[in-house]
Amino acid sequence: MRPVYPTIIRWLLPLLILLPAAALSSEAPTSDRFTLAVIPDTQNSVDFRHQKSAGFEFDAADLFIEQMRFIADNAVGNGGDIAFVASVGDVWQHQTVDIDPEHYRRGMRIEPDPILARRAVQRDGVFGFELPTATEGYRIISEAGLPFGVVPGNHDYDAAWSVAGYPPNRTKQWKDMTWTVEDMGILHVGGLDNFRSVFGAQSDFFRDKDWYVDHFRGGASSAQRFSAAGYEFLHIGIEMQAGDEVLAWAESVLGRYPGLPTILTTHDYLNPRGERRPRELDDYARVEPEFHNNAEQVWQKLVRRHDQIFLVLCGHHPGQSFRVDANEGGNPVYQVLANYQSRGQSVFDHGREKRRGIGDGWLRLLRFDFTTEPARIAVRTYSSYYRRYSSQVAEYAAWYREREQPGMNDAEFYAADEFVIELDGFTRRFRRN
Repeated sequence: MRPVYPTIIRWLLPLLILLPAAALSSEAPTSDRFTLAVIPDTQNSVDFRHQKSAGFEFDAADLFIEQMRFIADNAVGNGGDIAFVASVGDVWQHQTVDIDPEHYRRGMRIEPDPILARRAVQRDGVFGFELPTATEGYRIISEAGLPFGVVPGNHDYDAAWSVAGYPPNRTKQWKDMTWTVEDMGILHVGGLDNFRSVFGAQSDFFRDKDWYVDHFRGGASSAQRFSAAGYEFLHIGIEMQAGDEVLAWAESVLGRYPGLPTILTTHDYLNPRGERRPRELDDYARVEPEFHNNAEQVWQKLVRRHDQIFLVLCGHHPGQSFRVDANEGGNPVYQVLANYQSRGQSVFDHGREKRRGIGDGWLRLLRFDFTTEPARIAVRTYSSYYRRYSSQVAEYAAWYREREQPGMNDAEFYAADEFVIELDGFTRRFRRN
């Protein structure tokens, strides 16, 4: 593994000044450039509790809708250069059942948990607001003609429960709890009926779309193709901590489309330190190793073995990180975390005195540029709420750094959200159409 950020910072900071500050919509598409938009976890803005109807100071869902309108306004079909959209999951917040039937049939049981009761089953909130809001948002980019892929995050599963055998510590007060298995236990998830009702293979978003090329378990994992800058790209989205059956399906898709440069998206892969490690509280492979693989196993079993995969996108862990590793063929694989769900500066703008993470409208924009050798991806972080890139916000590090990357200085933090990836060997590795 190459160091996550320090080695790029020395030459990167001058580039931040040179990168164009104009709004994305002013950049006309060309035959050699395009943008891939990455939607980070939106669960907190879509949360039904963060709306005026629930007593919140403003409708946080407006942040989500603004993000989707920004993406749609800058789609290739509308004169922009966004050619594809990848969502890293955790689209909404709450579950609707205590445990799904499949896990119950397998003998799994719920550990009584006063901690999890803090985010109990919320059927009315999910069906009455969160799913309809998610549908409304993705309809905006769908109607803009954009191909897109969405993977399920842990919050998108029908059920989440404390696993019997990994109980929370009931002797401590909440204020004394630590985010460890010893204090919190382990949460498990199951059931994707809600996810498939919005993003399933037979949904209005994907049914009969020629760019939606394959799916597994009804759309829990899926594959898409899109054309941009003279290349045909393959995107594969797999469910969180995917098991061997899912990885075998992904390999079958790669086999059907040999030689296509491939982007893999999954919810949980990198943490903010650039490590392929799960949070202890969400380590599904520890609970059910026969049905799940952790991020390192996904790397070893799938990513490093297939030279087509050159880019991995993920969310889940609040913050950002980046790492590069060589695959079995000796070629680089670029792995990128972006998740801004905990950002809450915008709540103060609306008069709230206590901080609440709602995302502040931040999303990732990856602009591919094939006019240089090697080709490059300019990674930028943009807020559709503030209408600024991270490098254009003087208070950016003061707002977010201490919570997300306390080990970084301000310059390193800016560099973590705006940097350039050099695609070493890409034009040799992959052929244009």
